[in-house]
Amino acid sequence: MSNQKQFGVWMDNHQAAVVGNDNAEGETLTVLAHIKGEDISPNSSEKNSNNHEKTVQAKFFKEIASHLVNATHVHVTGTGQAQEQFIHYLESTPQFKNSKTEESTSNKMSDEKLVEFITNKF
Repeated sequence: MSNQKQFGVWMDNHQAAVVGNDNAEGETLTVLAHIKGEDISPNSSEKNSNNHEKTVQAKFFKEIASHLVNATHVHVTGTGQAQEQFIHYLESTPQFKNSKTEESTSNKMSDEKLVEFITNKF
């Protein structure tokens, strides 16, 4: 298992926390990053609003994915539909094509609880 690059992500539509190994030999998982998505301002045009929302979401997903370097296993958890959309994003990204992904639903938790939760998933 030591050559596995395992990561966990707790996310909702606006924020995420990434858990993973902070070094190559590390067995201990830690919180690597907290990512906050951009707030979407209301727009009178539904089409423009929808396009802007997709752009902001793609930027948010890309920023989260930037912390998942050489991931072999990613467990995504959180509230709402964001984790399912993020998994679809990973599956459509060549860099994560061979990564194993799993998802679950969970409420927001402290960093310590998140590390413990993700550690128990692996």
